[in-house]
Amino acid sequence: MLASNRHHAPVRAVAWMLGSLFSFSLMAVCARELSGAIPTHQTLFFRSAVGLAVLSILLLYSRARVRIHTNRFTLHAFRNVFHFAGQYGWFIGIGLLPLAEVFALEFTVPIWTLVVAAIMLGETITARKVVAILLGSLGVVVILQPGIAIIQGASFIVLGSAICYAISHTATKSLSASESAFSILFYMCLIQLPIGLLLTVFNWVWPVGFQWLWLLLIGFTALSAHYCMVNAMKYAEVTTIVTLDFLRLPLIAWVGVLLYSEQLEVALIMGGILMLAGNMVSLNQSKLK
Repeated sequence: MLASNRHHAPVRAVAWMLGSLFSFSLMAVCARELSGAIPTHQTLFFRSAVGLAVLSILLLYSRARVRIHTNRFTLHAFRNVFHFAGQYGWFIGIGLLPLAEVFALEFTVPIWTLVVAAIMLGETITARKVVAILLGSLGVVVILQPGIAIIQGASFIVLGSAICYAISHTATKSLSASESAFSILFYMCLIQLPIGLLLTVFNWVWPVGFQWLWLLLIGFTALSAHYCMVNAMKYAEVTTIVTLDFLRLPLIAWVGVLLYSEQLEVALIMGGILMLAGNMVSLNQSKLK
């Protein structure tokens, strides 16, 4: 039975991550629709508010007992401060840098995660993991073709965001060993809500029309994305999970082609193949639970 679970672990990790990638892509579409209309910190506030409301209703009406008591609140707080900072820095970068440069810097997250996970969780840095990350990184470079002038003042904000995400992912992996996905999501919303409110209270903009729908969808997709990612981390090491996240870029590019008539380039296909190769290397012989 144990051998069977180990055999199916890679498949389960991929299945959960596909759900996460789909959710993140839908959330990106909603964020694009709100861009320039609703301040970023207010969008993050609504995301937490919607998430907390949904989770509270599920907790209240659930027939089964849902365990949210935790002895690791400090780690929850640590994770969510860095997660909020990562989100905020990423959105600031979008306003200061070309999107290609922002994405190129954002996808350094697996590299930082490799280092952070080795320090915080004692995960082994193997040659296979390094090859997987290098292939994925090369795929990003092929797709985005960032310019030589990528390193400038604003770039350090996005690099800082990537490091924050790496710390957040690693803390999530540690929490997933003892906490339920529901508990991790509940504390994510509970802790990030007052942070967003504090930043929003003096710069409030009332949403109108379809903006309410986009905000609601952001709240729902944020829950589903993180729920899927937390469950994926139960079946694979955090480095493997973040490597799978490379596939988010070509997926979002396809969304751009279908919904916004953006051009599909050969570089996207070639980069996607490199990313797929990196993921196959990572999954074939990574240390799975």
